[in-house]
Amino acid sequence: MKILITGAAGFIGYNLAKRLIAKHKVVGIDNVNDYYSVQLKKDRLKDLKHKNFTFHKIDLKDAKAINKLFNKYKFDCVFNFAAQAGVLYSTKYPRYYLDSNTNGFFNIIEACEKTNVPKVFYASSSSVYGNVKKFPVSETSALSPENYYGLTKKHNEEVAEIFSRFTNIQFIGLRFFTVYGPWGRPDMVIYKMIDSIFNKTKFYMNNNG
Repeated sequence: MKILITGAAGFIGYNLAKRLIAKHKVVGIDNVNDYYSVQLKKDRLKDLKHKNFTFHKIDLKDAKAINKLFNKYKFDCVFNFAAQAGVLYSTKYPRYYLDSNTNGFFNIIEACEKTNVPKVFYASSSSVYGNVKKFPVSETSALSPENYYGLTKKHNEEVAEIFSRFTNIQFIGLRFFTVYGPWGRPDMVIYKMIDSIFNKTKFYMNNNG
């Protein structure tokens, strides 16, 4: 099976690629931006060196490069895990999210349609629920994003639903909450808590000081 993973230098994309390359041909793409440590992203890619893994530095907003990639490889399955991350960051730089999360997602699924990719897994987010008060939430809970990041993820879910009606693509959306583990993102709350413990510094939590 020939698989594309977008965001392959990211935490989730890297871990998925690590699992799949033993049995499948995997192509990874990422723009390797500097939202957090570029060196960490490069180290993840270095750890993915394998005969079954090929990497291309491509930005999702580059529709021409995306289409060229799809025409070259004829993927059997796509995992779209690339996105501009960060809730607070989206309040300052909303255009980054429009380019990557909204337009980038459309470029991917349009290329999937053109090259007859049958199945697309994509990363959504718990941010689509907004400031929910009742837990646990479910797939049928009301969606009310309160920031631009969450709005882009909700929009992608709606785009995927509509595309699924008029194409033969099966979409599977995953609403990730706080994902953590080895090689994790340094901007995530778990990492910050652990870092503050080891370095004996104050830990500041959003909303409550």
